[in-house]
Amino acid sequence: MLYRNLITAMAFAVVMPATALAATAENVPRSPETDTNKNNEQRLRALEERIKQLESAPAAASPAAGANSFNPTISLILSGLYANLSQDPANYRITGFPVASGVDIGPGTRGFGLAESELGIYANVDPYFYGGLNYAMHPDNTASVEEAFVQTTALSGGVSIKTGRFFSGIGYLNSQHAHTWDFVDAPLAYQAFLGTQFGDDAVQARWLAPTDTFLELGAELGRGRPFPGSDRDKNGSGAGTVFAHVGGDTGVSSSWRAGLSLLDTSPQNHQFSDINSSGGTVTNAFSGNSRLWIADLVWKYAPNGNAVRTNFKLQAEYLRRHDSGDLTYDTGSTPVTASYDARQSGWYLQGVYQFMPYWRVGLRIEQLDHGTVDYSANNANLPRSHFNPSKDSMMVDYNLSEFSRLRVQVAQDKSRQGVTDNQAFVQYQMSIGAHGAHQF
Repeated sequence: MLYRNLITAMAFAVVMPATALAATAENVPRSPETDTNKNNEQRLRALEERIKQLESAPAAASPAAGANSFNPTISLILSGLYANLSQDPANYRITGFPVASGVDIGPGTRGFGLAESELGIYANVDPYFYGGLNYAMHPDNTASVEEAFVQTTALSGGVSIKTGRFFSGIGYLNSQHAHTWDFVDAPLAYQAFLGTQFGDDAVQARWLAPTDTFLELGAELGRGRPFPGSDRDKNGSGAGTVFAHVGGDTGVSSSWRAGLSLLDTSPQNHQFSDINSSGGTVTNAFSGNSRLWIADLVWKYAPNGNAVRTNFKLQAEYLRRHDSGDLTYDTGSTPVTASYDARQSGWYLQGVYQFMPYWRVGLRIEQLDHGTVDYSANNANLPRSHFNPSKDSMMVDYNLSEFSRLRVQVAQDKSRQGVTDNQAFVQYQMSIGAHGAHQF
């Protein structure tokens, strides 16, 4: 009855002005008030009869319930890059922060080249599941599956489960695809501690609290395949994470989000190249436990909540890793195994300001702390660096639409001791097809 009364009231509001306009257009003399009311009552009764007929009629099949609603959204991100580097990027390494062999970090190659391009396919499976695939095509003509997962959509209580391969929910930047980054490259801390990004074959559980303040808790169990872990033929999980995110609005112009995350892995025979005390290159191997803490904070400002013309984003993360176990020195010659303990950290701070429609400018500062490293019996073979790598970057980008971006970035990279690499990049990113909204 309430629904019918609301429809009747809305119809009455439409009929009254429509009647007056029709009378004016046809130059009909004004009718007496009683006749007008009578005509309106007749129209209302006719509308009510029509509503009754519609309510009693069998429901027609909605197009959304058919195949169209399950058509996947397909997006293609095309990206290219020109890099001008004052130092040779071959065999790039961050002094004092070795990563596993085969993990690609650094500024890439000089000159013209393709950057990472992405093909994404996402869709609802049915009313209960959502699935997605993100296929990455790398500049060296290789390709990899960045994400291939299914996720629940109908669990109650704010709980969702995801399984497959996906970027972990730890930190802030880790779960974002490269084309959403505000700079050409990932911060040094992400390169040194995560090999740029941590994505694993895992199962994830998230809980979104039913509160006015945003509160999200999550945990993951995974294979532990990527750096800082290592793949191994073993039942069970090789990595686990827990994370918490909280956020909210401050007035109508500001919003924020803060988080705390923990990644725990158990690498076995994790091999990497290093420089020994004599200046030679050796291959070492680490087995033990690696525990990484991440604290992140993001603050966004848009005047009166309207980000179309101007907006500002401040973003910062602090990462701290503790490795403990055994390190085998020079596995290819005369291996010496001894206990190993390292506590190192790093951070970055960046701000991006859209000063007018389409145009943004950004600045990022970052540094790694060599911390304390103890090779035990191998201290005589491997030097303990007291160098703190750092880097400063500035970018300007032009976004003609939400689907196209042109970016220029300059940086001074001091990640290698005694070497300053002055870098300049020109990048394009083009999005073709449907593309979902990005996270906060």
